[in-house]
Amino acid sequence: MDQTAKKSLKERLQCPKDDDPNYDNTTWCNRDLIPIPPERRTYGFVSYMAYWTVSGSNISAWTVGSTLLAFGLTPQQAIAAVVVGGIITGLLAVACGWMGAKHYIGYTVSSRFSWGMRGSYFPVILRVFIASMWFGMQAFWGGQATRVCIGAIIPGLAHLPNSFSASSHLETKDFIGLIIWMCAFIPAVLIRPERLQIPFAVCFVLFCLTAFGLLIWSVSQAHGPGAMFHQPGTAPNVGWAFMFSLTAIMGAWGGGTLGQSDWTRYATKQMAPVPSQLIASPLTITVTAVIGIVVTSASRDILGGELIWNPIYLLAAMQEYYGSNSGVRAGVFFGGLGLVASQLAISVVLNAMSCGMDMAGLWPKYINIRRGAAIMAVIGIAIQPWQLLATAAKFLQVLSGFGVFLAPLTGIMLADYHIIRRRKLKVNDLYCGDSSSIYWYHGGFNWRAPVAFIMGAWPMLPGLVASVNASTDASWVGWIRLYNLTFIIGLAIAFAVFLGLNLAIPPPGLGEEGEFEPINHSRAPSSDGAGDARFGSQDGQHEKTAPVYAV
Repeated sequence: MDQTAKKSLKERLQCPKDDDPNYDNTTWCNRDLIPIPPERRTYGFVSYMAYWTVSGSNISAWTVGSTLLAFGLTPQQAIAAVVVGGIITGLLAVACGWMGAKHYIGYTVSSRFSWGMRGSYFPVILRVFIASMWFGMQAFWGGQATRVCIGAIIPGLAHLPNSFSASSHLETKDFIGLIIWMCAFIPAVLIRPERLQIPFAVCFVLFCLTAFGLLIWSVSQAHGPGAMFHQPGTAPNVGWAFMFSLTAIMGAWGGGTLGQSDWTRYATKQMAPVPSQLIASPLTITVTAVIGIVVTSASRDILGGELIWNPIYLLAAMQEYYGSNSGVRAGVFFGGLGLVASQLAISVVLNAMSCGMDMAGLWPKYINIRRGAAIMAVIGIAIQPWQLLATAAKFLQVLSGFGVFLAPLTGIMLADYHIIRRRKLKVNDLYCGDSSSIYWYHGGFNWRAPVAFIMGAWPMLPGLVASVNASTDASWVGWIRLYNLTFIIGLAIAFAVFLGLNLAIPPPGLGEEGEFEPINHSRAPSSDGAGDARFGSQDGQHEKTAPVYAV
């Protein structure tokens, strides 16, 4: 293949661009990384309410009660913890999403001002890893929900003989459900983020019908919330258990709050996301968790003492308990449909779109949100989540403990943006890959960020190891308690260390502001390989660095 043909092929493989774009595909930029232009800012108050109903009303929120009760709280104390935790989550979402609503950039780009242009690859890769792993789990549960839903229409599927090896830990009916669910997920990824409001609303309505349908069934059949709802707590120290519960809730939604700017950048007005973050966030998380606790408690009395926290498996158990009669199968079908929709929505919101943009940040010329989401999906299925769920309990505990790393990332970002830089950014320099950018620091790395990250993460690691190994040694109790406070303590330490380092040794460019400067098509880009271009100032007296900017 000659050089001309190779160049033509590389150009065809690049991310598509808008007609008459004000950016170019470079090492640092593409359509999904530039500040969102006005015509793509489509999220108002109602749109963000729809977003948070999806983020707060899902299977994860439904089952959060199981974690809180495991800490020894009573159901009533667990509900109080969910309320307080939901409010704190909402406040964190406001703080983390502010830069998106003001500067219209997502976390992938904003991490560059804290970590440096090249250093930002670390938090981005970390988020890609977590999102890919969790997508695999969410996809498997989506397949399970699909199998239950279709099994209500075709009872033969619910009892389909397994033709797979027992060592695969995947039954034929589960595989069929996963394939069908993925066929629904792929078209959902093709919808641009700025056009997802209606799908969000539809998914929320379907999930609500499922949740309240199960609530009405369970309470009416059990004649109340069930015996478990009135059981006393077992926590030797309610204060510690309550604090553990708060940090568990914050950790569960930690990834979503850290990446809030991925969505607030689509805001029509800067304050548009705030009411939903402060109202819809705690309200939806609380209501869903309360329903989950009540339904689980009441259904145990109905189904003969079996405690089923996952509503997918609860629907399957209901169909078996009632002998697959037509009325129950209809209820299970519509209930399963809500869970299928919920898994689709949460996979798009917290996995596909954010991970797709993170992937785009790794190779903007050739990866956009859609392509990144496709890569994430391949990785998520390739890890065989059914094997992990069946055989890798310790790995799943470690994955659940990744708040150890998300908390310091959050603390660094909040300290840098709100305190050190006082919400002032030179946006243009976030797309300049050379020393002319104030965010280049030393060779593209800001040493302050990894120091703060390590200081915020390491105190939690002994407790994580002890928890994974189920250590009963009294010498580990303190470490385990510290680990159970991961999100609060990790965030606070990283915040304080990063702030202290920047006060002691201030970084360059503090207080400088600048807007995104569209590409100047009248001048050709430089060939220095740094992903930026040089073009003259309006007065023609001097030149300055400005980025050439990307799907």
